[in-house]
Amino acid sequence: MTTDESAAMTDLYLVVQWLHVLSATVLFGTGIGIAFFLWAAHLGGDVATIAGVSRLVVRADWIFTATAGIVQPLSGALLIRLGGWDPHEDWLLLTYAIYGLAFLCWAPVVWLQLRIRDMATAALRDGTALPPLYYTYIRRWFLLGWPAFIGLLLVFWLMLAKAVPGAEPL
Repeated sequence: MTTDESAAMTDLYLVVQWLHVLSATVLFGTGIGIAFFLWAAHLGGDVATIAGVSRLVVRADWIFTATAGIVQPLSGALLIRLGGWDPHEDWLLLTYAIYGLAFLCWAPVVWLQLRIRDMATAALRDGTALPPLYYTYIRRWFLLGWPAFIGLLLVFWLMLAKAVPGAEPL
């Protein structure tokens, strides 16, 4: 490989790495922001606030979380390839599993957010209280958020621990 080719590969790696870090930040930041605002709206108990916040949460989840959630494995796979990593290394396999767990929690969370939004919007429109099912769904939504949140923290740790020269995350 020539010096120019090596420099181009380094530049490409840094661009993909930047994209990977940026999308991880968006994924985590949006997730925790969504959780905070929807839970705060729920605790406030005002149906109009819950309806408004849940509409924004659903929109933000699709725009930011879903997009970043797609970019993460794609940019990660490209980093593995460009960096010459073996995609079957233990720390990477653990990362895939934890990321998969986070996704398995997120998918029903999206469904629950849609139902929460619809129930709050209907209660606001009809001038009624939130139905009992709303409270079941918001509890499930809250509980499913924890494994995803902790999982993404662990993925961050694995990535950063491996980025330190000579460090082994496990």
